[in-house]
Amino acid sequence: MYLFIFTVLLLIFQFVNSKNILDKYEADIVKVKAKLAESEKEVKALEDKNFELSYFDISGNEDALTYFEAEGYDTEQLIPVIIEGLYNMNDYEGDDHPIVPYVSMTDSKLLINKIKVLNHKWIIANFTDGEFWGEIFVSYEIDEENKLKYKLVEYLMYPTIN
Repeated sequence: MYLFIFTVLLLIFQFVNSKNILDKYEADIVKVKAKLAESEKEVKALEDKNFELSYFDISGNEDALTYFEAEGYDTEQLIPVIIEGLYNMNDYEGDDHPIVPYVSMTDSKLLINKIKVLNHKWIIANFTDGEFWGEIFVSYEIDEENKLKYKLVEYLMYPTIN
């Protein structure tokens, strides 16, 4: 009789313990599924935002890439050369930057920091001397001798806030 009661108590204990463990696992699964759904929404939102941000970018502009390919250029090699050409202008002597129409108002030189090639004709870039910031809008072309020519179209310097 005692053995029977002991066995029944042991079975009840096992049943309750297993049920608690299963309930905990089910709750954890629900939490993980909720986090996964939230993460998938965030990924989708970031993909949409990335698509919007890359709209004015040569890497997503098939017409601009096709233009270069029709001219016989390999865009994988050409686009870095276009960007590097502007960065190389940071290596200049004196106070006047080759393409930025401002002179540094600090002890450091004006330098182009970030460049975005918009399409097969236009580039936007920002510049700074460490304290003052601005942007330039540049057109570019490749001449008959396969040399890059940059032309400043528009520029601005952000006012400082005191």
